[in-house]
Amino acid sequence: MRKHVVAGALAAAVAASGAGLALLPASAQAAAVGAHRTAAVSYTFTTLDDQADPTFNQLLGINSHNVISGYFGAGTPGHPNKGYLLNPPYGQANYVNENFPGSAQTQVTALNNLGDTAGFWVTGNNTNHAFIEWNGVFTSYNDPSAPHTAGSVNQILGLNNSGEAVGFYTASNGHNHAFRLNQGTGKFAPIVVPGTSVTATAVNTAGDVAGISTTGTVTSSWLKTGSTLTAFQYPGGSDTQAFGINSKNQIVGTYLDGSGVQHGFVLTDPTGPHSVWQSIDDPNGVGSTTINGINTAGDLVGFYTDAAGNTDGMLATP
Repeated sequence: MRKHVVAGALAAAVAASGAGLALLPASAQAAAVGAHRTAAVSYTFTTLDDQADPTFNQLLGINSHNVISGYFGAGTPGHPNKGYLLNPPYGQANYVNENFPGSAQTQVTALNNLGDTAGFWVTGNNTNHAFIEWNGVFTSYNDPSAPHTAGSVNQILGLNNSGEAVGFYTASNGHNHAFRLNQGTGKFAPIVVPGTSVTATAVNTAGDVAGISTTGTVTSSWLKTGSTLTAFQYPGGSDTQAFGINSKNQIVGTYLDGSGVQHGFVLTDPTGPHSVWQSIDDPNGVGSTTINGINTAGDLVGFYTDAAGNTDGMLATP
């Protein structure tokens, strides 16, 4: 699996980042125990593909106004990542290009309820820089601890209304380090979570952060609310990766079942005492569904692989 996205999907960008529950403090483990109850919510699934490249679309975020962020293009030669926003009612005329000025590639990984966006952009030499577009102004960011070399990686994956952004940079040894960025001051702060490689993937209006941590071959996800850290793994599954969080602390992402098949999930009430899990599969998907974003209403966005091998954007509404 690729560790960062110069060409390809956000899911691939962070799939190498995940953590073992045994590495977390006992109090954090205890918060995850008992999260084994399942519930079923019915969803209506809609495929949304920008026809600029109908073979590859990923929807990565959705806000309370039902505006969706994403991108088209697999990142292969002739098919660069190109960011966009998609406004209701989601017709082809409602796709709006959103690309960092002068970039070779852009992914819009997050947006807030004010219409600000965030993500990362890629130069011609495959260097990833984080960005925030705030009040119509694009600004590029790099964690000062990140390597200052061609091909280095800085990515923002979450943004809230207060201008708190979260993401990661990749160190020279290939390990990811999670950060929190204050848009107003431009200051970075590390997010400390046990694990060899740690990625922060989402932040909600309260400043609660979700992410992924890895040690060895064990991948799990975490939620940090203030100083409280909760680890979680899909019951009976593995490689649980949290990609989105809403103001109700519902978390979405992916996991692998016992046969190694990837599914999306929604986790409600992750801190317990009775966490509720639901597995999500787009009915048009063939063995691979990813949920990347969730808004306060519980609308989901992500992507799936279809029978033709295309990657299609997905909206699921309860």
